[in-house]
Amino acid sequence: MNREEKYDIVIVGGGPNGTTAAAYLAKCGMSVCVLEERPEAGGSIENVEVIPGVRIDPHATYMYAGAAPGFDQLELWKYGFRMDWRQEKLDKMLAAMMATGKIHLCLTTEGMAKPTEKDTLNWMKLTGMDPSAPFTRELLRAIYWCPPHPPEVEVTAENIPYMQVYKRHQPDVWTEELLEMTLFELMDEYVESEPVKMLHAMVSWYSGASPEWEGVAIPALGGECLLGYTFSNPPRGGMHDYFHAIIRCAIAHGAVIRTCCPVDEIIISNGRAAGVRLRETAAQGEKTIWADKAVLSGVDVKQTFLKLIGRRHLDASFIQRIKDISLKASSIYVSHFLFKGRPRYRARFALEGTDMIPGQGVYPCDSREIYYEHLADINGRKGPPSMPVEKVMWIDCGSKLEIPDACTIPGHYLISPLYVIVPPPEYLVGGPEAIDKQKAKWDAYMREALGQVLETDNIVAQWSNTPWESEHRNVGLIGGGWYATRHCRDQWAENRPNRLLPELARYRTPIDGLYLCNQSSCHPGGLALMAIPYNLMHILIEDGLVEPGDWWYPSPWYIPQQGKISAKPR
Repeated sequence: MNREEKYDIVIVGGGPNGTTAAAYLAKCGMSVCVLEERPEAGGSIENVEVIPGVRIDPHATYMYAGAAPGFDQLELWKYGFRMDWRQEKLDKMLAAMMATGKIHLCLTTEGMAKPTEKDTLNWMKLTGMDPSAPFTRELLRAIYWCPPHPPEVEVTAENIPYMQVYKRHQPDVWTEELLEMTLFELMDEYVESEPVKMLHAMVSWYSGASPEWEGVAIPALGGECLLGYTFSNPPRGGMHDYFHAIIRCAIAHGAVIRTCCPVDEIIISNGRAAGVRLRETAAQGEKTIWADKAVLSGVDVKQTFLKLIGRRHLDASFIQRIKDISLKASSIYVSHFLFKGRPRYRARFALEGTDMIPGQGVYPCDSREIYYEHLADINGRKGPPSMPVEKVMWIDCGSKLEIPDACTIPGHYLISPLYVIVPPPEYLVGGPEAIDKQKAKWDAYMREALGQVLETDNIVAQWSNTPWESEHRNVGLIGGGWYATRHCRDQWAENRPNRLLPELARYRTPIDGLYLCNQSSCHPGGLALMAIPYNLMHILIEDGLVEPGDWWYPSPWYIPQQGKISAKPR
C-alpha cells in the first residue's frame, strides 16, 4: 500500500478555521488535504442529540460571522447555507425593540430595567446600527476581517481600520482617546443607565475583550456587535449547519477532508515545513503526507510548537516565549435546561403587554461592583464560584425557538446554553479538575442561578460541560474557552498572540512554509468566524503561494508588505 501522498497545502485541524482555509485555497485551484483528529470535522461547531428530540450546542451557538466576506466569496448559499439577510427585517425588529424598551433586556435583582432614549440612540450611534445610516458591517470588517499591518508600518490612530470607519461615519466619536479607553469608560461617556452599561459589558466579556481592559474599548464593543449583527437572523439549522455548508464548499472545490487522522509531527526539512507524519493510530494508510507549498496549523500555538515540531528546529528563547504565553483569560461553565411547558419569568421580570418567552438575557445588571466581585473569582481567587447564587453573573442564550429542530418534543422548550464565566482549568486552585469533582454541586448552583429570574419547577432535564470537559472534548478550546489567551491590548491585532512573539503576528512563523490558522494563535481570535482564513489569504498571496480568481477581494484597509506581492488584484 502506498504510504505517502503529496498536496500543495496540508492543513492540521479540521475545525472552522482549517476547513474554511481549505475552501478558500481549493477554490484557488490548490490541492489541499485537511487532517482532523476527531471522528467528525467542525471543531466547536458541533451538535449533540442528548436525548431523542433534543439537540444542544456544547460550544458554538450563535452566528458571529455575519459580516464575513466569505459568504459571497465562497458562495456558501450554493452549499446549503440559509439565513435571512433582509435589512428590513432587522430595521423592523430594532424599531419594535426600541418602542418596548427590549433592545436592552436589563435584568437586575429588582426586576427589569428599561433604557433611556439616550442609552438606545447612543448605542446605535456607536455600533452603526442606526437604520438611517448603518455602518455596522463596515465597522466589524475593520475590526476583524482585516490582516494586521506589516511590521514596517507604524500603527497610529490615522491608519487603524476601525478608527478610519469612525472618522468617516461618526467623526464626533473619533478621538485618539478611543485607543486608550476601557469599554466602561466608553459607556460612561455615551450611555447613562448603569444596567445598560452592565449589559454591554457582560455581552462584550462573553464575546471577547473584558470591559475593564485598557485600549480595547472598540474591539470589546465589536464582540457585542458580532452577536447583534445577526441576532435576529440565525442560520437555518444553527451553527452546525453553517459548518456543513463550509465543508461542502471545500469538498466541492476538490479539498480532501480526512477524519480520525491525528498528526504526530510536522516534518521540517532544511528549515522548511515539508509535510506531516500521522500518528500510528490514524485511520489512514498513507502515514506521511507531503506539502509542496505550505503547512497550515489549525491547532493552538502551544501544541503547534511544543508537540508537533521538535525542539531541534526552534530557538530555545522562542520555545520559552511560547511556554510563557498566558492562558489567563476566562472559561465558561455551560448549562442547558429542558422545560416541560413554557418557561416563565418570575413576577418582577414580566413585561407588561407582552407574552414573551424568556431567554437571551443577562443577569444581574445592577452595577459594575457585582461584576468586579465576580471578576475576583476569575483573576484573584481562581476557584469555583464563591459569589452568592443570587448575584453570580450569567448569560442566557435563549430558547431555541428560532431553531425548530433543536427541540421537537411536544410541549417542551429548550433554554440553551446558559453561560457562567469561571477561571481557566489550568489556573484553578485545586487543579484543573477542581470543578469537575463537584459537578453535581455546580449544576445545582447554575440551576439556582437561573432560578433567580425564571420559574424552574418545570425543568425536566439539565446537561452541562465544565471548562475541563470542554477542553478534552474539543482540543481547540485550550484554556477551556474561545480565546484561550487574553484578548487585551497586548494580544490585539499586530500583537496577537502577544508582544512576546511579534514574529507570529501575521500568521507566519520562524519556519518557512509553516503558517498559523487557529483562533488562539492569530488575529483576531475567538468567535469571528471566517476572519482568520480570510486574513491569512492576504499573507499567502503576498508570499506567492496563492493566486485567486476574480471572486477575491482584499480588505480595503489592507496594506501590502514591502517586497511582497500585493494581495490587491492587479
